[in-house]
Amino acid sequence: MNALPQDGRDQRGPAHDHDDAIAAAARSGLGPWFEHHLHSLVASLGRLLRKPWAALLTIGVMAVALALPLGLWAALSNIERFAGDVQRSRQISLFLKPDIAVERARALAAALRARPEVGTVELRTPEQGLAELREKSGLGDSLSAIEGNPLPSLLLVTPKGDELALAQSLGELAEADLVQHDAGWRQRLDGWLRFGGRLAWMLAIGLGLGALLVVGNTVRLDIQSRREEIGVLQLLGATDGFIRRPFLYLGACYGLAAGAVALALLTVADRSLREPLGALAASYGSRFVLEGFGPLQALAILAGSAALGWFGAGLVTGHHLRQARAGRG
Repeated sequence: MNALPQDGRDQRGPAHDHDDAIAAAARSGLGPWFEHHLHSLVASLGRLLRKPWAALLTIGVMAVALALPLGLWAALSNIERFAGDVQRSRQISLFLKPDIAVERARALAAALRARPEVGTVELRTPEQGLAELREKSGLGDSLSAIEGNPLPSLLLVTPKGDELALAQSLGELAEADLVQHDAGWRQRLDGWLRFGGRLAWMLAIGLGLGALLVVGNTVRLDIQSRREEIGVLQLLGATDGFIRRPFLYLGACYGLAAGAVALALLTVADRSLREPLGALAASYGSRFVLEGFGPLQALAILAGSAALGWFGAGLVTGHHLRQARAGRG
């Protein structure tokens, strides 16, 4: 028989303390609670595998409902990048007079950077402009035959606030020859992007509701097939949470599988479109590459789709339990 020290404390070591903590958790009910959650998850997967064709049909419908708004969001994101992003479209091109020296252009650029309504100012000298023109236009031989450099210095100004007022003030500078700013194109681009984002949200809400109805109807059929079993559990005193738990995991499994299939469909679409779209962008002198969802975005989509299935199953199961309770009353 092990003896205890005089102060009455047990000094058997941390391993025994860990075993005691597990035993205390089991006595407190956490052990059976965890075991029932695990059993509910495994049982839900088993019911999916016992009816593979019905499960695949439900998962396929949910996957299409999820893939449509997600694909639209991805397309809008890539369109915004391809357009050069809204910030880049706000740039104001200030062409200086041909007789303005480069040193004076640099001083003017420094003065503009100090203005509070100006974000950034980039100077392109006539030499840089001519080199870029030779590279992108394909007229290198023709440009070499021209004596001198006819191009002026160029200032690319990015505003912080109202670009229309800034463009007007830049045009009043003594060094300014031409101010080029297409605010209308930027406003139209912003309008189309806002419309696309609103359309994506409406599709997400409508198709998400459709996914809820699909998983809810599937869980309802499973509840109907287990009506007698649920009645017996209620007579034995099982709580609503105990009865609801397997169906919640069933809905979450449907949602998680649908999210994975939706991501797979979008990945296939991304791979099939990336090469021809890249070649089309290269013909316009752009290095644009189609981008899909990143790892964090994919995890968020999977978690959201699982939560959607969990919520749909919870609505249907709660409605059935309330009806059963009212019938007994």
